[in-house]
Amino acid sequence: MKSTFKVLFFIKRNATKQSGKAPIIARITLDGKIAQISTKLEIEPSLWNIKHGRASGKAFEANHINNSIDSIKSTIFSHYQNFRERKANITAEIIKNAFLGLCESNETVLKLFDKHNDDLAKMIDLEIGKVSYKRYLLGRKRLADFICYKYKVSDIAIKDITTTFIRDFEVYLRSDCKLTTNVTAKTLQYLKKIIIVAFNDGIIRSNPYGNFKIKMERIERGYLDQSELDIIMEKYIPIKRIENVRDIFIFCCYTGLSYIDVQALKSDNIRTAFDGNLWIMIKRHKTDVPVNVRLLDVPKNIITKYSGELLNGKLLPVSSNQKMNAYLKELADICGITKNITTHVARHTFATTITLSNGVPIETVSKMLGHTNIKTTQIYAKITDLKISSDMEKLAGKLNRKNEIVIK
Repeated sequence: MKSTFKVLFFIKRNATKQSGKAPIIARITLDGKIAQISTKLEIEPSLWNIKHGRASGKAFEANHINNSIDSIKSTIFSHYQNFRERKANITAEIIKNAFLGLCESNETVLKLFDKHNDDLAKMIDLEIGKVSYKRYLLGRKRLADFICYKYKVSDIAIKDITTTFIRDFEVYLRSDCKLTTNVTAKTLQYLKKIIIVAFNDGIIRSNPYGNFKIKMERIERGYLDQSELDIIMEKYIPIKRIENVRDIFIFCCYTGLSYIDVQALKSDNIRTAFDGNLWIMIKRHKTDVPVNVRLLDVPKNIITKYSGELLNGKLLPVSSNQKMNAYLKELADICGITKNITTHVARHTFATTITLSNGVPIETVSKMLGHTNIKTTQIYAKITDLKISSDMEKLAGKLNRKNEIVIK
């Protein structure tokens, strides 16, 4: 049988106060059963629209009341939807208690964290990578260590997590664990996700992260300039495993692909596009965002070099990420590169040296990197001094041709 669910608002006229205002009540109806909630709002009966269950007019007070009603209604509906997804037996009273934060729950934060991580484990290689999963496990361990250190208990009720608890956890991560600002921020974000799940499920009524701002530091991302790229490309590498890693690294520098995306690259991902050129067409593993990148001559030659050598349609001999980064350190030593080169440096090099420095608009770069927000691209892509010099040289040339009047 289809469930019937309604939320409406009315005023309790027989409880009018000395101020002349009547309390506004929210009525939850589920399958004919009713539960009522005091909204803590009051209004003069003459200003109440019975038909629409709202305040009449557009005065400040009416707008305030109507906005509050909308917020209450939205929260009640959110609890209902979450109970529908997770519980078989829902009543109007259960939804009311969820709204009021009166659910009888012994849920603890680590227990919820474990459930979250168990669900996450089932999604490995589907929606999440092993590295991301391990970070959640580490986040859970750090939280458990903090609870034991601070409260001398093995777990704590989720309803007892306050903004003060979060601040203390932040201080612990920075001072006792000696974590950087950004690693601390990521750890706090893992806990925040658990808190939001608890809030949406009606386990807690308020979100302690509401008044807490997670602080992130903007860090300078490393990249190689063109001269450093040329050194790596032109260097004779006698060791096969280092040569392979060099080729993969250069391929990423000229395509912007992340390690996990280049590892999954197959011949099916190389297609002739509308312009007659070969393009890489994939969906980013991390975000599932479609990415199309024109295959330039350098990466095209690398694919040709390994054609016919690999099985299962694989295009390139990609090692594990751990081995790749270890071999890249050897490559840097062989080439005399002092920078710490990693698979991620290749992606930044594509954004900065290959595209932006050669006049490709940042909007285009953002699309090729698979970013949904151009602010993310701005972190990756740096305007080099050489690019600034080149742009100013062009400007100087234009101005010199236009400004032939000599100032005396």
